[in-house]
Order: sequence, then C-alpha cells, then structure tokens
Amino acid sequence: MTRLALDHLTLWITAAAREHALDLAAHVEERTGASHRASLAALRRLVDAQWLTRSGSSRRPVYGPGLLRQVVRSYTLHGLQEDLPWQRDFAPNFELPRHVARMVQHGFTELVNNAADHSGGTSVTVSLRQTPSHAQLLVSDDGCGVFSKICEAFDIADAQHAMLELSKGRLTSQPAQHTGRGLFFSSQLADVFDIHANGTAFQRRAWESTGWQPGRPLPRQGSSIYMSVALDTTRTLDQVMEAWSMDGTGIEFDRTTINLRLLAGPGQALDSRAQARRVAARLPQFRRAEISFAGVEDVGHGFTDELFRVFARAHQEVELLPTHMTPRIAALVKSAQNS
Repeated sequence: MTRLALDHLTLWITAAAREHALDLAAHVEERTGASHRASLAALRRLVDAQWLTRSGSSRRPVYGPGLLRQVVRSYTLHGLQEDLPWQRDFAPNFELPRHVARMVQHGFTELVNNAADHSGGTSVTVSLRQTPSHAQLLVSDDGCGVFSKICEAFDIADAQHAMLELSKGRLTSQPAQHTGRGLFFSSQLADVFDIHANGTAFQRRAWESTGWQPGRPLPRQGSSIYMSVALDTTRTLDQVMEAWSMDGTGIEFDRTTINLRLLAGPGQALDSRAQARRVAARLPQFRRAEISFAGVEDVGHGFTDELFRVFARAHQEVELLPTHMTPRIAALVKSAQNS
C-alpha cells in the first residue's frame, strides 16, 4: 500500500472536506491515484492530526475541516481581481473570530492587489493556514521584488533605505491609483510580519518596540510576504487605522513613526546631513512623525541640526517627536531645536 504524504494532502484537504463531505475517500483516490485502502488510511491520519473531523457511521462517514486548516492556490496576475479569490476560494474554508477574519481579509486583498499592480510578475501563490492559535497568510509572486521596485521608482540606493521609506507608509509608485496604505497597514495588523524579496528580508514583531529589523531571506526570486495574526488578539482593523490618524477617526493617515535603526548599521553613528534628509523625505505628507532612536547608539551634530532645526523650521506644519533617546542624543536634539 502506497502511503500518501500528509504535507501534500494538507494543501487542499480543507476545501475538499467541505466540497466532498460524503465521498472524501473517493475524491482522494481520484485526485492522487492512490488505492481505496491508502486513501482511508490517509484520512484516518488526518483526523488524528486534527486536519479533519469525522462523524456519521463507519459505513457512511461524514468529513469536515478540523482545527487545522489550509488553502493554497496559485493565480495568473494578469487581470486578477483580488476580492474574488478571497470570497470564492478562501473565506468559506475558515472559521476565524470575526475581527480576525476582517484583518486577514484586509491583508489578503491588499497584498494580492500589490502583487497584481506592482510586481511586474506573471503569477502569485497564496497560502492561508489556520491553527488553534493563529491565522497565517503567505503571498508570493514571481515579480521584480518589492525593494527593487521602490529603489527604481524613488531613486533609492539600497534595500535598507527602501525599507525605511516603506516603513513610513503612504509610499506608492502609482499615486494616481494607490495611496500607499496597503502594505503599511497590513504590517500593523499582524503579530508577525515578514517581507522577503530577492535575497533581502525585514521583519516586524508587534510585541517588540524596536520596529523593523533585518531577517533571514528566503532563497527565491520575487516577493514573499508573510503575516500572522493571533486568534485571541484584541487588535481590530478600526483600532489600527485610528492609531495612525491625528484625530483618532482612522479616516486620515497623518501620523508615522521612523525607526532610525533602519538607517544606521550596527555600531554606526548617524552623523551626516544626508542621512537626516533621508529621514525627512516625504514627512511633509504627515502632520506628526515620531522619530525613534531605539537601538541607535550615537548621532552627530550635522544629523540633529538638519532634521530638528533645518527641516523643522522649513516644515512647521509637521510635528517631530523624538523618542527612545540616550541622554547624550537628547541633549543634541534639544540643542538643535533651540538654535
């Protein structure tokens, strides 16, 4: 008897259990070419592993999706309408808390739309998995890579500076069609958020105050974006939207946070006016910018003067709020502000 590999079955067994509740063994036989005996053995293992539920009688079993669920689908990007895969292929197969489902739907449609509109690729593969504790979404395209796209569109030198711009929000290479909210807010909704593109990766963990940090990249061409949301989270889409608007309504996106550690390498000081100008780029789009010095050990007079005196005086409509400063950095910032 050929033993079916569960890791392959789990890619599609959730949807199959919904669509073939009364004849699942026959469906597995037809789809895999396995014997009836091997198919039944595989279904028993899937029930034991909580990928399936089984009810009914021994002669007339009724199967359904279990606590573990997964759907993996690939789509051609040309003409793809991102709402249809969600409504047709994904949403019906999961049982998520309502507020979590809303956040996952937002991330799903925004990330798939980004692949369709910005990647320049031909296909996208989407995987959504539900465990007893998390919903895990992975969207992978075969395009040019998100950091390469940003570097080309905004004349940015490297991926780390591209990530700095991306982390501010409101970044789009197609301003007539997009507002630059999608990837930013998807990252804020998640407990874990990873961006992989062409040998570079950055990650964000909601429970860490350090913001974006370099990660271990996946060895593939294109972009792969992963988000994980805890099923017991109290976070909601509305709360996240509201946190980034000055009036708390969530309508405007006029607040941002700059994590300066994305600009300074390990052990390096922020010492130049050019670095300060990179920080200040596009800040006039916002009314308030929190400038986080978390993880930054040292800065120079040129950096603080350019950002907190030159830029601040030229753009008094933008409130700069420095945070996580060492005493020395705080003194340099204060000196620049008072000059």
